[in-house]
Amino acid sequence: MSLLATIKSPADLRQLRAEELPALAEEVRQRIIQVTAANGGHIGPNLGVVELTIALHRVFNTPDDRLLFDVSHQGYVHKLFTGRQGEDFDRIRLGGGLSGFLNRTESPYDCYGAGHAGTALSAALGMAVARDRAGKDNSVIAVLGDAAFTCGITMEALNNVADSTKRLIVILNDNEWSIAKNVGSLARYFNEIITNPVYNRIDRGMKSMLAKLPGGGALLRFTRKWKKETKDFFVGSSLFETFGMRYIGPIDGHDLNALHSYLEFARDSQQPILLHVMTVKGKGYEPALASPEKFHGLGPFDPMTGKSPTAKAGVPVNYQDAFGQKLLEYARKDSKVVGITAAMPPGTGLSYLRDNLPKQFFDVGIAEEHAVLFAAGLATEGFHPVVAIYSTFLQRAYDCIVHDVCLQNLAVTFCMDRAGLSPNDGATHHGLFDIAYLRCVPNTIIMQPKDEDELADMLWTSLNTPSPTFIRYPRGSAVGTPYKAAPVLIELGKAEVIKKGEAVQFWALGPWVAEARQLAEELERETGVTIGVVNARFAKPLDVGLLEQQCATALLVVSFEDHVVHGGFGAAILEALSDANLQVPLERIAWPDVFVDHGSSNEELRAQNGLAPAAIKAQLLARIQELTASAHRRPSSAALTMPPA
Repeated sequence: MSLLATIKSPADLRQLRAEELPALAEEVRQRIIQVTAANGGHIGPNLGVVELTIALHRVFNTPDDRLLFDVSHQGYVHKLFTGRQGEDFDRIRLGGGLSGFLNRTESPYDCYGAGHAGTALSAALGMAVARDRAGKDNSVIAVLGDAAFTCGITMEALNNVADSTKRLIVILNDNEWSIAKNVGSLARYFNEIITNPVYNRIDRGMKSMLAKLPGGGALLRFTRKWKKETKDFFVGSSLFETFGMRYIGPIDGHDLNALHSYLEFARDSQQPILLHVMTVKGKGYEPALASPEKFHGLGPFDPMTGKSPTAKAGVPVNYQDAFGQKLLEYARKDSKVVGITAAMPPGTGLSYLRDNLPKQFFDVGIAEEHAVLFAAGLATEGFHPVVAIYSTFLQRAYDCIVHDVCLQNLAVTFCMDRAGLSPNDGATHHGLFDIAYLRCVPNTIIMQPKDEDELADMLWTSLNTPSPTFIRYPRGSAVGTPYKAAPVLIELGKAEVIKKGEAVQFWALGPWVAEARQLAEELERETGVTIGVVNARFAKPLDVGLLEQQCATALLVVSFEDHVVHGGFGAAILEALSDANLQVPLERIAWPDVFVDHGSSNEELRAQNGLAPAAIKAQLLARIQELTASAHRRPSSAALTMPPA
């Protein structure tokens, strides 16, 4: 029987002999490789924290001791040790399986849910203060990647630790990567701590000397003090000591004995303490070691080779690459066009700009607020900044959007990938709220293309618009529409009539346009009424003139959007109808007022939330039949019948 199979809880893990742990670590790595190869997921971060997670659960008494993981995408190992290694783990990130992140509703061992970076230290400090106030004695441990320290929230929390509690443990899991290679002064600071040659030579000599002395192990506390003082001499005072935290490190994050000793020391410490643990992202799997950026998180792959399935001929480019390629094309023509990302060059498509025009590319780290403010400053000096951030992550910079970009009416382009569902990632990554949180802000222009050619036009239009523009587009493949020879400027707020009709009008955004057209044709055949289809293109400003014109004959307007129902595109139409005192009813096809869970596909999640094509068709068929029956009882019903062929 495998060692991993015997572990039903951390209590079982603590019963294993120390000499059994390397074999357990290898079993865990093989399980993670096997499952992520089938499902996709965050393989590199999890392979890097196997020994660290083993040591944490052996030293601390979870769930009484609170263990938080920043982002929590590296929590797969934690799940395996906390009673979740069965079929639910085999289906991680799929419908009916575990979440790819920590989730409070999933297990009592998940004391804090997450999915975005930079939240763990603040939350852990809150838990530590609550413990102190309650007179309890449990430990609170926050595991943060080095990239989390580029988040302003983490630094704000660090500023408050020493004044708030005497007992808090922070594990700095330093693997030099977030998704892309870490950037900025903090990354250089951590590297200086790790690589100072004089300090490291003396450190190795001291360890060697102690190993040869009788009772050398008893000098561990002395060496910890020595490590701090000598490091301060050669590297400079520790940033963390300046904030009132005891700094110890660097520590080999794959040395189980060392981890165990240092974690015990931290557990018993009566002051806030930070352990700087060095880990290797992707450890134990050669393809992940060779391509850490790719293997941070990816779709299914061949576990033997690490290769992802080859794209089939004729499969359309995905939206992020379409955006990245077009931005590169436009940036070649204008040196004032610059791209900005918050630690996600490949995920946003900005790797094209990074690799070809590096002087027009900026990666600011996981710092979305700074990205927006940085863009605002560039815009004041006549540059054309394009900020590429996932819809769900742009929420983190909301005040900067309102106060610094929109209030000053600066020409910043925001390209919001993953607008709509990110099915395997779940609620923390779905981009279902951006229209609502942007539409209420003055000076905003919000667009969504129906295909990649229209995306190119919208990007070109935004670069020639002296106001804040927001372009939202979904995750995954584009439509396959070929590009025009040259992009065209789209008239702001002007919708496109895809299909004419009079009795019913379908207004659709983005990927819903094609589906709305197909549905209109099916319903026309079944009901005999004429149905128009509009590619709205703009959620703001809305083409109110076209809407009012159509409502002169329409019995029903239907809106389609990949967005939550409240405050979105359909709500904008509802407000326009009310403002114009138009009594035409509106059916809104949108996501319900819930946090949508993770699932295997968009189709699965749509079916779970009443948005399967058959369900929408049945809903609209019943509504059209109800309205047409009522209209036939009125004197004039000319708009109902289809024109002769």
